[in-house]
Amino acid sequence: MFVSETLTTHDDLAAMLTAEGDTVVERLDRWARQTPDRTFLYYGETDREYSFTEFGSWTDVLAGNLHRIGIAKGDRVSVLSANSLLCAAMMFAAWKIGAVYAPVNYSFRGRLLAYQIDDTAARLLVTDTTLIAAVNEIADQVSHHPVVAVYDPMADVAPKVLAPFTPLDWAELNRPCPRPRVDLAFDDPASVFYTSGTTGPAKGVVLPHRWLASYTFYHRMLLSPEDVIYCDLPLYHVGGAISLVSRAAWVGCEVAVWDRFSPNEFWSRIAFRGASVAALLDVMIPWLLKVPPRDDDTANTLNKVNMQPLPARHQEFARRFGIDVVSTGFGQTESGCPIGLIIEETPQGGGTPAHLYRGLSHAEILARAAKAGIATISGGAVARKGMMGRPVPFMEVAILDERDQPCPVGVPGQLAVRPRVPGVLFTEYLGKAPATVSAWRNLWFHTGDAAVLASDGMYDYVDRLGDRIRVRGENLTSSQVEDLLNQHPHVRMTAVFGIASAEGDEDDICAFVVPLAGAGVSAEDLHTFAVQTMPKFMRPKHIRVVSDVPRTPTNKIEKYKLRQMILADVTGAPPG
Repeated sequence: MFVSETLTTHDDLAAMLTAEGDTVVERLDRWARQTPDRTFLYYGETDREYSFTEFGSWTDVLAGNLHRIGIAKGDRVSVLSANSLLCAAMMFAAWKIGAVYAPVNYSFRGRLLAYQIDDTAARLLVTDTTLIAAVNEIADQVSHHPVVAVYDPMADVAPKVLAPFTPLDWAELNRPCPRPRVDLAFDDPASVFYTSGTTGPAKGVVLPHRWLASYTFYHRMLLSPEDVIYCDLPLYHVGGAISLVSRAAWVGCEVAVWDRFSPNEFWSRIAFRGASVAALLDVMIPWLLKVPPRDDDTANTLNKVNMQPLPARHQEFARRFGIDVVSTGFGQTESGCPIGLIIEETPQGGGTPAHLYRGLSHAEILARAAKAGIATISGGAVARKGMMGRPVPFMEVAILDERDQPCPVGVPGQLAVRPRVPGVLFTEYLGKAPATVSAWRNLWFHTGDAAVLASDGMYDYVDRLGDRIRVRGENLTSSQVEDLLNQHPHVRMTAVFGIASAEGDEDDICAFVVPLAGAGVSAEDLHTFAVQTMPKFMRPKHIRVVSDVPRTPTNKIEKYKLRQMILADVTGAPPG
C-alpha cells in the first residue's frame, strides 16, 4: 500500500484542486487552443467525431444564442433526451454563459415528468422528436411552462409544441452568434441533478463549478490525453455527465459516447475506439461475465475501470478481461467523491497486452496517486466487498451514530462528510431549505448511507439507510413507487421495499398493495398499470395484493415482516 504525504493547509489543498483550473469550461477552451484537431467526443449512434475545436465552436454558438434569447447567468436550462450528444452540447453551452445544466430523466412521463418540470422551473427545455409528445401530455399538469426547443436538425417541419409552452425553433439556437464573455466563479451554480434522497419526492441537488473539479479529481489521476473514455451512461446523472464526459474535457482526451449500455456490443465498441477507460455499474459486471470465456478475453484496450460499490468479483473480472487498474470509492450527487481507492489488479504487462496498452504506466499512476493523497492497494490484498478507500484531501469523513457521535472502529454508522475547502460539496437542495438544513445538521453532511471504518484505516460500504432502492444504476425511494401505485383508482395504500437481486449488487422492487373495499384489482392489473405509468427501473418485480399489512401499535408498517414473506415466497425458505 502506498501512503501519501498529508496536506493540511487550506492554501495547499486549494492550490492542488485548482492547479488545472477552477472550471471545466476553462479546460475545454484550453484544449481547443492547444490540441484543436484532437478528437474530443465521438458519438457512436451516428458515427461522428467532434474535435476539440469543432465541439468548442458549436457550443460557443449555442451559448451565444442562449444569451441572445435571454438566458442569463444562473438561469436553468433543462434537457429531456436520450441523445447524449445533444445533452453534452447543451451542458457545455449552458456553462459557457453561466447558466445551470438541469437534465431530466428521459424515461419520466406523466406525474414524474410534471414534478421535475415544475420543481426545476427552467427558462428553457430542450427535448427531441421522440419525447415532445410526453412534454405536451403534461401541459395542463404543470404550473411552470418553459420555452421548449425540439432538437431535430434534419426535420423540415418541427413537431408542434402545445400551448401554454412557448415553442422555439431549433435553428434559433444554431444561428451564427458570438459567445458572450461571462466570468465564472468557483462557487457559481453549474448543475442541478436530481437524487432520490431517503424520503419524499426527488430533490434537485445544486452543484457549484468547483464540485465538478472535486468530483473528477482522483479519477483524473489515472488519465492522460492518450486515453479514450467509454461512456454509455445517461447524461442526466453525474456518472455519465461529469465523471465521464466532463472528465475527458479536464484531461484533454477523447470520450466515446453511446446512448445506452449494450452487453452484446460492449466489447466491439471498446475495440472500435480503442477505449482504455470505462465505468461499470453493478448489474453490468455479471452481464459481461455471463458470456462464455474465450482464449482472447484479455486482448482488448480496456485497462482502467471504475466499479462502485466494489463488487466481490472485481478481481475475477479484472483477470479475465485483462483490466490493470480498478478505481472505487464512495460517490454521490451531493458529496461527489469524498473517498477513493486505486487498486492495481495486475502487475504492469499482466493485464492489457503491451501492444494494446495506452495511457499512463502503473508506476506513473501510483506515483501521481501518492502525491495527491489517494489510497492505493494491490488487488490481491482486497479481501472485502465494498471497500471504498480513504478520504480525498479536500474532505473530512466520519462514521456517526444516531446522535452524531463518532462510531468506534469496526462499528457501522452513517457516513458523514464535510469540506476542507469551499465549493466541493453541493450548495443546497433546490427550493427545499428544511431538507438542506436537516442533511447538514451539526456541521456534517449526512449521506444516508451506512459505512464502517475498518482496523486497516480503510472505509467500507455497508448498505443504504432507510427505504432507498437501487435498480439498473438508479437510486429511488420506496415512497416514490408507492406514490405512483397509489394513483391506481382501485388502490387504497401500498407498501414498497427492496430485496437483493439475484444479479449483481442491486435490488428487486416488491410491493404489497391493499385495494379499496370491494375493488377487484389483481397483481396483473397493477403490473400493467406500472408499465403504463412508470419508467422500467421503477416497476415492481413482485406485487402482492393483500387485505391489509402488518403494523406496529403506532400504525407504522412493519416492512421487515413483508420482506420475510416475499423472501420465503421467492426462495422457498420459511419466514423467520
